[in-house]
Amino acid sequence: MANAQMVKELRQKTGAGMLDCKKALEASNDDIEKAIEFLREKGLAAASKKADRVAAEGIVESYIHMGGKIGVLVEVNCETDFVAKTDDFKNMVRDIAMHIAATNPQFLSQDEVPSDFIEKEKAILTAQALNEGKPEKIVEKMVEGRIKKYYQEICLLDQPFVKDPDKTIQDMVNEKISKIGENIKIRRFARFQMGEGIEKKEENFAEEVAKQMNV
Repeated sequence: MANAQMVKELRQKTGAGMLDCKKALEASNDDIEKAIEFLREKGLAAASKKADRVAAEGIVESYIHMGGKIGVLVEVNCETDFVAKTDDFKNMVRDIAMHIAATNPQFLSQDEVPSDFIEKEKAILTAQALNEGKPEKIVEKMVEGRIKKYYQEICLLDQPFVKDPDKTIQDMVNEKISKIGENIKIRRFARFQMGEGIEKKEENFAEEVAKQMNV
C-alpha cells in the first residue's frame, strides 16, 4: 500500500491529484516510474508541465451566502478567454467561492503566510505539547505535524475541498488543469462577513426595562 511519502513524491513529479496518485501507485505495485506512466496514460500528469505557462485570462466570481451575511469575491485565471467562458471553468470557480464562504481561509498558500505568524504558532504549540507532559525529544515532531494541520486550516490551497474532503483545493485545480488542458491559478480572494471587526454594543435587558419603567 502506498505511503504518504510516495504519494507526495508522485504528486511533485506529476502534479496529479492525491487520490489519482494513490490509485496509480496501487495499480503499479508502488513503482514510482510505472505510476508516472499510468498517470500519463490517463492524462492526469499534465498539470505540472503547465504550471509555468502564463494565465492572464479568467473570471472574478462572487458568492453571497446566508441572505447577505457572508460574501466572497475570488479571481481565478486561465490561459484563454475561450476556457474562461466554459461552464466547466465557471462551475469550478463558483465551487471555490462557495468553499471560501464555508471555510474562511486566511491565506491563499503557505508561501503567503508570514514567517513570524508561523513562529508564534509554533511557540504556542510547543508550550501546549510540553504542558501535556510530552517528552521534549518528540515535541518537535508533534509540532511539525500540528503545523501541517494548521496550514490546512488557514491556507486555501491546502484545505480539503468541502464537496470532496478526500482532495484538497490544489488537487481539484490540478485535476481541472489536466482535463481542460490549460494552466489554472487561483490568484486572490476576499471574504466579507456582516459585522466582522465591529465591536457590537451588548444590550442590558434588565437595565433597559428599568429605564422604560422610570425606575
